[in-house]
Amino acid sequence: MRNWPACIFALTALTLSVPISASASAQVAAPAVITSDGPASVSVSLYRNPERGADEALQLDDLQGFALISETRVVDLPPGRVVIRFEGVASGIQPESAIVLGAPVAEKNRDRALLSQRGLLDAFTGQQVIIKRTNAQTGAVTNEAGTVRSGGDRVVLQTKDGFEALYCNYQNETLLFPGVPAGLSAKPTLSVTTADQPGGKQTITLTYLAGNFDWQANYVAQLSDDAKSVDLLAWLTMASADDTSFVNADAFAIAGKIERQPRDGAWQENGPYSADNIEVFFNCWPYGNTTSGLGNGPPPPPEFLTFAPPPPPAMVMRMAVMEDSAIIVTAQKRIAEQEDLGDLKLYRIPFAVTVAARAQKQVAFLNKPSVAGEMIYRAEVNSDYNSDVAMLYRVQNKKSDGLGEALPAGKIAFFQSANSPSGPRRMLVGESKLDDKAVGEEVEFPLSDASNVTAAITETARDKKSASFALTVKNANPHDVTFEAEFRADSGIRHDKFSGKMIRKKGKNIWRAVIPANSEATLNYRAGGE
Repeated sequence: MRNWPACIFALTALTLSVPISASASAQVAAPAVITSDGPASVSVSLYRNPERGADEALQLDDLQGFALISETRVVDLPPGRVVIRFEGVASGIQPESAIVLGAPVAEKNRDRALLSQRGLLDAFTGQQVIIKRTNAQTGAVTNEAGTVRSGGDRVVLQTKDGFEALYCNYQNETLLFPGVPAGLSAKPTLSVTTADQPGGKQTITLTYLAGNFDWQANYVAQLSDDAKSVDLLAWLTMASADDTSFVNADAFAIAGKIERQPRDGAWQENGPYSADNIEVFFNCWPYGNTTSGLGNGPPPPPEFLTFAPPPPPAMVMRMAVMEDSAIIVTAQKRIAEQEDLGDLKLYRIPFAVTVAARAQKQVAFLNKPSVAGEMIYRAEVNSDYNSDVAMLYRVQNKKSDGLGEALPAGKIAFFQSANSPSGPRRMLVGESKLDDKAVGEEVEFPLSDASNVTAAITETARDKKSASFALTVKNANPHDVTFEAEFRADSGIRHDKFSGKMIRKKGKNIWRAVIPANSEATLNYRAGGE
């Protein structure tokens, strides 16, 4: 037996089993093996990464959300103990979470003998392969026969010139294998061993958690000409960094934060093709060339001389292979339906979708035209100085104002039409973020600093205990604006003797005023110690 390091065994298989004594196992015949090559139906429920900020973009090479996947499979079982191989499960499956209904399960195994660099090198140790090399100076490609002598922490090949250890030599070289050895599966597989059972056709439900998934809400807001209303459209962006595609799936997205505990053990959620996992064994090689790919996702698939995989299902073929952050946008006009899931919100996609491997897909989940709102120009005031004037858009999340829907956290882009010689043109006003908002809450979207509205403070009087100031706001726009000055309550300074009407809101004194076009307004106040 090869003396592999302990870490290799930890990453090679994860087994949960019911102990069987040696004497008993010797008397039991090997169970029959039945393979289910794919589900008859599948549902995928995506959960967001709770640590990712609302304004942080999805990164396909570092998705930290997860999915609850439920598959229905039909198998014809012989009587007795049977090994059922569920091919095509998510590569990021967490085997310990798997629940199998429809068959009495005695043992579960996450099969790691996958069609990968690791599996091929193990299978072809002692056998001949072709070494494909590309000369960095001339670009010439040569093929040379060699024998794999070791595939451990260094790949050792024997050629006509002797033994060679492939490592970080900055050469473009890879191996060509003559075929796929028996026992290597091209699909991630979970196998279960049943207890004694009568046999027959069984409908089995397999449910499990898997890493490598996430989702994000993305909002698009079109402001009216007077900015007193906004057309709000929201997209649910589903992302999968998994190696498995789920075709014609019932898809759901779960909004809200749930508690998850770190997982123990050596299993990596990023699955068998993770660069981190492979780097344990190979460090640099084989990534196609000996310097690319480190930490930037999985290596390219192995090349074959004679073997070609079967074509993908028709649904997958109609979708282009997606690169990095590419997005598939559904052409459906229907939008996701919102449901309650305890304190969480569930968005049900009302049509079958394909959650494609290493891709993103967008589905509309909110379409609210003419939501009442207002553009606010705001500055924070602290005694004798103020912040820059910032623009924000404010809406009330109420049905009476045209909204009244739970709003998952995400990014939002505001647009407004502007007149130009060629006609109205849609222009970006600003981008903002949105935290989870419930129905009934006030929602504010910070946009950008104002250029045509300014505020300045001047001191008008002073005595031993206090000073008097004037806040002057100037509006250079050709239209009226609503301005708000927030007097900070945590500054240790008392503000009073205001010359204008004040509003008490969220522990702050707020002066709210409408500043006419090309005009100005002044607020006088006093500031002193508490």
